[in-house]
Formats: sequence, C-alpha cells, structure tokens
Amino acid sequence: MAYADPENTLVIETTKGNVVIAMRPDLAPNHVAHIKKLAREGFYDGVVFHRVIDGFMAQTGDPTGTGTGSSKYPNLKQEFNAEPHVRGTASMARAQNPDSANSQFFICFADARFLDRQYTVWGKVIEGMENVDKIKRGEPVREPDKMISVKVAADIAE
Repeated sequence: MAYADPENTLVIETTKGNVVIAMRPDLAPNHVAHIKKLAREGFYDGVVFHRVIDGFMAQTGDPTGTGTGSSKYPNLKQEFNAEPHVRGTASMARAQNPDSANSQFFICFADARFLDRQYTVWGKVIEGMENVDKIKRGEPVREPDKMISVKVAADIAE
C-alpha cells in the first residue's frame, strides 16, 4: 500500500483488522515522534483496547491493560491544538495534569468536541475506521481486542 507520507503513517494491525492513521507532526511534533519511537520499539504490539465506550472512543496504549500504565519514557508536555475531536480523530489520553500524556491514546467513534483543546490530537484514521467500530466495548473490557502490531508505514516492506 502506498501512502502519501509513509514516515508519518501508522499501520495498526488489530484483532478486528487494520487501522491506518495519518499522523500530524504539524500539530503535535513531539507526540508524533514519541509514538513513532514506541511503535519502532514494538512497545504497542499486543497491547489491548482497555477502555472502549460506545459512541465515544476506544482507548489503548497501556502495557498493563489497566489504564494506569505507560512507557519507560517521561511524560510529554501537552501540544493542544485547534484540530477538532471528531469521528476518526487519534488523540492522547492523559491524567488530570495536562502534561501527563505518555503512551496511551484513543480513537474517537463520534464527535467529542468537549475534548477540543484539552487533549493533544496527533492524527486521524484514514483507513479501517470500520474495524475501529468493531472493537469490543467495555470499561474495563472483558477479553478485549488488541493491537497485534503497530508499525510506521515507512518500515513495512512493500
């Protein structure tokens, strides 16, 4: 598959099928760099969608699957931007502190404009949104779906 910007395209193989996200370094350069680093280290491989709320979003990126875990790297400083939280938006999850995003992120099922400018939007699903829609719901999810592998498109052999 040829993507316009393979270096900034994330290919997530999930238990429901592939999901492709166009990353936006123009909006959140540090978050995009961090996600690419984690993907290239295999950090996200096998990680579950631990919090999936119907009509809202599917959250993943926690190696413990509890909603409290993160990577070994320090948290990121927020890069809030004007990009709206709409269907297909990929945005960083965080705790109360605006600068607490690390490895967890979520994909919006529907518009969630109340999150605008409070969470860092870093990309948008450009392919496979129908697969995101199939992810098993729950908070927490019983026998959750997961990301089998997460790769930067530039690293995938054609």
